[in-house]
Amino acid sequence: MTSSSDLWDAETAERYDEESSFMFTSEVLDPAVDFLARLAGKGPALEFAIGTGRVAIPLHDKGISVSGIELSQPMADQLAAKRADVPVTVGDMATTSVDGDFTLVFLVWNSLGNVRTQDEQVEVFRNAARHLVPGGRFVVEIGVPNLRRLPPGQTAVPFHVGERHVGFDTYDLVTQQSQSHHYTRQDDGSFRHGVGNFRYAWPAECDLMAQLAGMTLEQRFADWHGSEFTADSESHVSVWRLPG
Repeated sequence: MTSSSDLWDAETAERYDEESSFMFTSEVLDPAVDFLARLAGKGPALEFAIGTGRVAIPLHDKGISVSGIELSQPMADQLAAKRADVPVTVGDMATTSVDGDFTLVFLVWNSLGNVRTQDEQVEVFRNAARHLVPGGRFVVEIGVPNLRRLPPGQTAVPFHVGERHVGFDTYDLVTQQSQSHHYTRQDDGSFRHGVGNFRYAWPAECDLMAQLAGMTLEQRFADWHGSEFTADSESHVSVWRLPG
């Protein structure tokens, strides 16, 4: 098991779907599922960091056999309570193996950053390649670090300011270690503070990780709609292909 990743507990898993409800809307979810379904073809597909099945369940409902790897047992339990027909192996996505060969392996919503060393991130790419059939694809959705918004002497960048939630990221520009800070207002007026740790990686760095795993970049977009990736894009959806 990787030692660098945060391990989400039962309390976090229980409130995950509610607190992430904006990511379950059809406007956000449908383009991602459609994109992945096109690449998966007849499948099967494997999701790293499958969580509670936000993407895996609707992809499975399209007729594609989906399996998952998930570090947190409580998160896997939440998925199992919803859909027992989506198998999950509990373990880290850098080293855990699942039986079978897959046309698609995917890792969405910044989850690559949960693995907080470069060595382990490289192993995530290698593990994806090990699970792919020749010609199979690895898809990663991840943000581009907002360092252009970081003036000299400042270490934090806000990413959301709302009535019930305020969030900002702090960056260590030397180690590429970051923290996402969440302040969420509770019903009684108090605030809950949560911190998530991650390591940011640049698109070109991801390409090199893929190259080390024997894969080459096939496509890169700014979002699941296929928008052009530019210098102003705040995230990217990248597709690497295993030759064959």
